[in-house]
Amino acid sequence: MRGLLRRGLPMVICGLSLFGATSLWADECPGNPDALGTSRTIVVDPSEHPRLGAMQYHESLPLEDHEVVITFDDGPLPPRSTRVLEILAHECVKATYFMVGRMARSFPDTVRHTRDAGHTIGTHSYSHPFTFHKMSIEKAQSEINDGIAAVASALGDGTEPAPFFRIPGLLRADGVERYLASRQIQVWSADFPADDWLKIEPTQVYARALQRIEANHKGILLLHDIQTRTVEALPNLLRELKRRGYRVVHVVSATADLPRTATDSSQWTKHARPRWPAAPIIIETEAELLVPSPASFGVDASFDSRSVIHAPVHRPHASFPPRGQTPAPQVSTPRVSAWPRGLGGLPEVPALPDRPQLPAPSSQSLGYLGNAPPPWIEISASADAAPETTGVGNDIRHLLDSLPPEDSPTGSIPPLPPQPRGPISTASMPRGAYP
Repeated sequence: MRGLLRRGLPMVICGLSLFGATSLWADECPGNPDALGTSRTIVVDPSEHPRLGAMQYHESLPLEDHEVVITFDDGPLPPRSTRVLEILAHECVKATYFMVGRMARSFPDTVRHTRDAGHTIGTHSYSHPFTFHKMSIEKAQSEINDGIAAVASALGDGTEPAPFFRIPGLLRADGVERYLASRQIQVWSADFPADDWLKIEPTQVYARALQRIEANHKGILLLHDIQTRTVEALPNLLRELKRRGYRVVHVVSATADLPRTATDSSQWTKHARPRWPAAPIIIETEAELLVPSPASFGVDASFDSRSVIHAPVHRPHASFPPRGQTPAPQVSTPRVSAWPRGLGGLPEVPALPDRPQLPAPSSQSLGYLGNAPPPWIEISASADAAPETTGVGNDIRHLLDSLPPEDSPTGSIPPLPPQPRGPISTASMPRGAYP
């Protein structure tokens, strides 16, 4: 961290005050007097607030109205990550990065470029597995520690990244969070995403991000710097945030030389889940049962139940036939059987609560691949550009698989192998929200 203070944060520290720090205002941005800028820097102590992000936790950053923290996952991946850095530099905006260890090993120059530009660098595991919620704690520890070591190696000055960690896919687990807390590493979720991992247009990324920011008026925005659609949407998004009066806040970790920003505990509490238009939930159900007919009750089909329900019941006095005459034969009514048949031996079903119970979300709720083998399609890419990604479940995995071997010189990314075409959907809340 001291290396980060020496290289990446000197211009931030000089403006520290009791409630934050002035970093770069718009009128101080070289060559762009209309820039969005970075309004202030807040210093957080991971040991005091180990988990952040209203998408999953009860606490988020102590932001004021119209303040936004911008975060990027899954990089670095040039030239897209490089282009994002250029856009941020043009607007004098500081962001928080959560880097994948294998990506950092493959592109260490981009890691150092990010640090030298003054951004905060956290980690996002070593190989970005989507199994943190069910893997062994030993495996999770290895993913966390190897990711930190890979990013530290890419930094190259003997320092470690910031003690900020975002779980891949936001698939949280109590044991993982306890381990991170024991190492005083802060777990970051988010307050709202832009859905930029889905196969949508840049205009939709822009619109969803802006819509959700406006619905909450402040918070942590989740983006991915490996996505072309994000690169294309980012300039317009930053300009529109400026036009609407939003301010960007930079976040760094407290150290012995850098005390935390003074805040009140109530500033961290999120009293409600983030609000944004939820995607419709489609549930496949069994075909509806037919309305039972009179025959289901053992009654002749011509029988009209209304005559029984509404007709008055006559109970004539008993009369006996005259002596010597045979009594009139009695007409027997049909025998009614229980319906449906065959359920008498079943155990009693417990009463359901008043609130309807939805099934637990599957991995497909966030766009991950299901267990069934999908059809395959061929995807090719040029040698001088990273291949396009299409979904949160398969894009990062195939992207990591396409990286050069770790013991070979780094270079351009080869074309992806055949990618599965998986279902893509959005979810309003990831697994494990509000533990």
